[in-house]
Amino acid sequence: MATLKAAGLLDVDAGAIIRPGIVRVEGDRIVGVGGEIPQDSEVIDLGESILLPGLMDMEVNLLMGGRGENPGLSQVQDDPPTRVLRAVGNARRTLRAGFTTVRNLGLFVKTGGYLLDVALGKAIDAGLIDGPRIVPAGHAITPTGGHLDPTMFAAFMPGVLELTIEEGIANGIDEIRKAVRYQIKHGAQLIKVCCSGGVMSLTGEAGAQHYSDEELRAIVDEAHRRGLRVAAHTHGAEAVKHAVACGIDCIEHGFLMDDEAIQMLVDNDRFLVTTRRLAQAMDVSKAPKVLQDKAAEMFPKAQTSIKAAYEAGVKIAVGTDAPAIPHGRNADELVTLVEWGMPSAAVLRAATVVAAELINADDRGRLAEGLLADIIAVPGDPLDDIRVTQDVNFVMKGGRVFRNEYATN
Repeated sequence: MATLKAAGLLDVDAGAIIRPGIVRVEGDRIVGVGGEIPQDSEVIDLGESILLPGLMDMEVNLLMGGRGENPGLSQVQDDPPTRVLRAVGNARRTLRAGFTTVRNLGLFVKTGGYLLDVALGKAIDAGLIDGPRIVPAGHAITPTGGHLDPTMFAAFMPGVLELTIEEGIANGIDEIRKAVRYQIKHGAQLIKVCCSGGVMSLTGEAGAQHYSDEELRAIVDEAHRRGLRVAAHTHGAEAVKHAVACGIDCIEHGFLMDDEAIQMLVDNDRFLVTTRRLAQAMDVSKAPKVLQDKAAEMFPKAQTSIKAAYEAGVKIAVGTDAPAIPHGRNADELVTLVEWGMPSAAVLRAATVVAAELINADDRGRLAEGLLADIIAVPGDPLDDIRVTQDVNFVMKGGRVFRNEYATN
């Protein structure tokens, strides 16, 4: 048995710091919180730090971005092995930043049909490499020319980097059902769909709905019958309303939501994943002017829509859309949400218990007996200053220590 000893620990549900912070761990589970330190326990003394449950990022793309990537050419230069090897570094940085669980939302890259995020997750679970627990979506399902069609981003001419139905390019109900079934067959734990345009879409307005309602319902039907949820890249208010009406479980981004769309999320008990930091930090300076203009119009609306969603009572989960912000800087999202009007306690819940609910995981998200020993430490009270989450100094996942700046040789 090991006992973590710190100045305090976060009670996520109460939104309070309990002092001192004592957590007992055996194997991969928490076996006690508070009380006395057992005589025979190994003590990990974390000084004046505050213990938190491992944070969760509900939208990352570990197979994209990272050191050595040339974003403008990676779609036609990087083969699947290169992407996986680069993802090893992305996964390690994410874990060391205190994010012990992530959803990898959609491989919109050429893979030959392999679900690289499923393979990455298996390697992490087997202990071959360090990284967070991964909930993989496989290939994002998108129509030809949709926002998640990788040939659209660089405006490739016809015939360059054509993708298959198995790789997510699906038009019409029959192709959609085949694409979804393929992802499920090969290990996807949720389905990601492109429901509207986006900031970096060269093909049309950011809010324009990309799939018909009939197509969206087919995606939902296939996923729900197999017990999987559906997450939808969606910006426009009308697209959000149609997505919710068609049974989509989770809206990613939602920058352009109006009050009616927000209320539909509340009334139908759906989730919103934030991704607001990119509206501050995403570098569009080298993008075509049409995309810079689109960003200048959309990004300010991201701030007002997230505050309105929080005040209306939407279930909000933290997501970054990394590498739209760099891998390992995931906590920047928490800081932005607080700066934009969400209380620190609500943001921390969005990165823990709400995220756990979104992925149907009742074994994490709190520091409580019986849950996974996914525990991090920060150098101060995150309720007073959320910025301490950017400076994680201890990371334990499943009872194994991956980072400890207090360790002595």
